Amino acid sequence: MRLLEGHVALVTGAGGGIGRGIALRFAEEGAAVALHCRTAFEAASEVASRILGLGGRAVVLRADLADEDACRRLVQEAAEWGAGRLSALVNNAGVQPTQALPGMTAGEWRAVVDTNLSSVFACTQAAAEVMRQQGEGSVTHIASIEAGHPAVDHAHYAASKAAVVAHARAAALEYGPHGIRINTVSPGLIDREGLARAWPEGVRRWERAAPLGRLGRPQDVGDACVFLASPLASWITGQDLVVDGGVSARPTW
Repeated sequence: MRLLEGHVALVTGAGGGIGRGIALRFAEEGAAVALHCRTAFEAASEVASRILGLGGRAVVLRADLADEDACRRLVQEAAEWGAGRLSALVNNAGVQPTQALPGMTAGEWRAVVDTNLSSVFACTQAAAEVMRQQGEGSVTHIASIEAGHPAVDHAHYAASKAAVVAHARAAALEYGPHGIRINTVSPGLIDREGLARAWPEGVRRWERAAPLGRLGRPQDVGDACVFLASPLASWITGQDLVVDGGVSARPTW
């Protein structure tokens, strides 16, 4: 449909499964895509090559998003590559370690919060400065259904994702007058290579619980992000779009 023709997008964490799916869907819809990675340079470069093969534009940019200054440099580099323009930011980069709460250290807590939440704050603030000059733009944070339904050993992760949802709603209030829309996408369990072998019981439980009967795919998340960045969502801001195959609609009693 070429919903994003002429757009310039920055996708963080684009070397991973979900980030790859988002970046490819943006490119398929016509956007030029800056792909961020921290260590997964080869994986991000492979995605960039696929985009170039589709006749699109792509660049790989490296940054450690636990560093606020690095977040700001990343956004600046993406905008410069886009000839001064940045239409969309997708804050996808994140970590999901497991750690029981009683034994969790403050350092382990901060490592997750700094990556999953503080980077969202810094990247959004920097991108919004570019978008204010344009008079429009969209920012989408990748949250999680764990923002409202935490899993055991995920206290730091769930708390960071709940805060990401709240950040988007607060940012939507303050940036809306400048034509900038801020939303979140909350995925459920997204398939990846080897998941069924590594966690067979979890996959079976998810498939039984999901009304649509399957795990999510990276492109499912990408579709949601494309929609929120496109003109089709021009009057949508401060909202959380759940992409979980219907799992969260199932009663828990």
